[in-house]
This record gives sequence, C-alpha cells and structure tokens, in this order.
Amino acid sequence: MFIPFCKPTIERDEIEEVVESLESGWITTGPKVVQLENKFKEMFGQEALAVNSATAGLHLALKCLNLSPSDEVITTSITWPSTVNNIEICGARPIFADVEKDTLQISSDDIAKKITEHTKAVIPVHFAGAPVDLDEIRRLCKSNNIEIIEDAAHAIGTRYKNRLIGSDSKVAVFSFHPIKNITTGEGGMILTSSSKWAERMRRLRFHGISRDAWKRYSKGGTPQYEVVEPGFKYNMLDIQAAIGLHQLAKLDRFNNKRKELARNYFRLLDGLEAIMPLMPPEYDHYHAWHLFVVRLDIDMLSVDRDTFIMELQEEGVGVGLHFPAIHLQSYYRKKYGFKEGALPNAEWNSKRLFSLPLYPLLTFEQQEVVVDKLSKLIKRHKR
Repeated sequence: MFIPFCKPTIERDEIEEVVESLESGWITTGPKVVQLENKFKEMFGQEALAVNSATAGLHLALKCLNLSPSDEVITTSITWPSTVNNIEICGARPIFADVEKDTLQISSDDIAKKITEHTKAVIPVHFAGAPVDLDEIRRLCKSNNIEIIEDAAHAIGTRYKNRLIGSDSKVAVFSFHPIKNITTGEGGMILTSSSKWAERMRRLRFHGISRDAWKRYSKGGTPQYEVVEPGFKYNMLDIQAAIGLHQLAKLDRFNNKRKELARNYFRLLDGLEAIMPLMPPEYDHYHAWHLFVVRLDIDMLSVDRDTFIMELQEEGVGVGLHFPAIHLQSYYRKKYGFKEGALPNAEWNSKRLFSLPLYPLLTFEQQEVVVDKLSKLIKRHKR
C-alpha cells in the first residue's frame, strides 16, 4: 500500500459545514469568511484578512510597500517560488541571504551583510513549522528602517519565545493548502497590526473596489461600489471558510499529533546511516512540525538524491522536496547571474534534502515502514 506524502484530515463537521454553505446560497465570499476572520482576530489579536492563497497574501503585503526597480527585498533561497516571485512581480530585486545549515532558517548574520541603502523589506520564512530568530531580525530591520513581511505559510500554531507567530507581526501570511497543518482546500490568511495596511489589502484583494460582495449583497447592503485603485481577485470563498472554521478549532490536536510523529521519526532514524534529520532551532520555541525534513548523505551512496527519492516512491513511500534553491532556478540564474557558491548552506542542503510523510492520519506503523524502506535503499546503494 502506498503511503502518501500528505493526506488532509477532513472530518464530518467540515463536510456538514460545507453542505450548509452550499444550501445557504452563500458560495463565494460571505458570512463564513467573516466568521473565520473573526476567529483569527480573537486568537491572534490582529487584523485578519482571508485570501485565496498565501501567495496572494504575500503579493498584497508587498504591494503596500510601493516597490520600485531600484528597491531590494531580502529573503531566503530555500522557499517555495511564490515568496521570491512576488518580489519580482512587484518590481523589486530579490536579494538572498543564506540559511543556517542544520535548521534551514534564514541567517540573521547574513541578512545583516546583505542590507544596503536600497533594502526596503525582509521576508523571513518560518521554515517547516519552526520560527526564525525574530528578535535579531527585528532589531536589524528597526535600526535600518526596513519592513518585515513574515512568510508564515508553514507556521500556523508555531510559537517563538511563547508568542504565537503572527500575534505581534506587522504582517504575517499563513497558508491553508491541503498539505498544511490546517486546510481550506486552497486559501490563506493575512494578519497585520497596521490598520492602514489592512484597509488597503482588503481593497486590493477584491478588484480595488470600496465594498466587497458580502457588504454589497447582504441584507441592508447596497450594490454601489467605487474603484479606488486597480486590484485583484484574491478573495476566499465561503465554502473554503466553512472547512477552515473547524480546522482552526482542531489546530492544537493536529499539531500535537504531528509532534508525536516527529519524535517517533527521530527515534526510528537514530543511528540510520546516510540520513541526517533537520534539527529544531536552539532558541525557545514551539515547533508546529509542518514538515519532517531529512538530508541524504550522498557521499556515502552511489546515487544522487533525485534517484534515491524516485526509488523510494517506487517502493511505496511518498516524499516532498522542500525546497530546491531558488537562486539557481533558471529564471533567477539567467536574469541575475547567480552561480553556485553564492549561498553555501542553502546549496549544500538543496542537493540533499527531502521530506518524509507527516500528517495526523499517519500511523506509527506506517512510519516504521517508511524508515524500513529508507534503510533498504541505503543498503542497496551504499558505496
């Protein structure tokens, strides 16, 4: 039986809530989106804006910076393309800081080296469910008058020094893609402490008009609207929010199960040659365990990482790749001339990393199968 890389936990109450939305007539943005935003506002104490993806959320946040071609935004190369693509789309130049070798969190020391008079923002990525070292990054940005936009796509429920990620952020963006810790099918949430930014992002997420569909078509509303500036179609649907309402209520249960599974992986992998798990940061934090990332010691084997994971999938184990270094992807390599050697830690990991199955429905018995398959492949290809 194939063990998938991820399987979302969708239970009866999510299904019934979606059916209720379908029967109510509110399929697109409506009362359930408002309810979900209010739940996030209560939980985090921030303005909350639901969007149709974290990619959309990052785009809206970057639009608030009014970037120009001379501006620079610092981020990590070990991230999903949307983090960097949005910088490019908004007209600025992406600048890459290296990561810490064994956590893959962006290096504050390297951020400090990359700051120039053109730097407008830093986008740290809370990688795999662990937080970046926010205090040091905030100190750097405050002293240089630079904004921080937190890519928290992996970090719903993550805590940094006993503070929920997003609870004290200028802007933080979560993802609800099906592989994330909670899901709405597709979707995301922006949290912000800035009422000014919240107002503009609300406008931009729905065509740049002054009234969204819920306000225009609900009882007592008026269909009149005004285009304030050109915007986008980034609104979340009520049928998505219906799932999210129950997923958010189960967040602690889901994350606690992920933590148990992560501990079990560490136990099962202890002493297994050629497999080097990513390590949690040493500073105080609560890890949400979105991903369980390992690195393959390719110097010990006769095959590279890509061949190894292809064979692992043929053996019935789904894997993820989080992430190939963005600065060496063809678009960014050709446009900016990035070459190997620019980011040693990111590049070393990029050639070796992959992610093992990790989700609440995964069983301890399935984890044993995963590690047994890893062991057999390592023995097959050991030099």
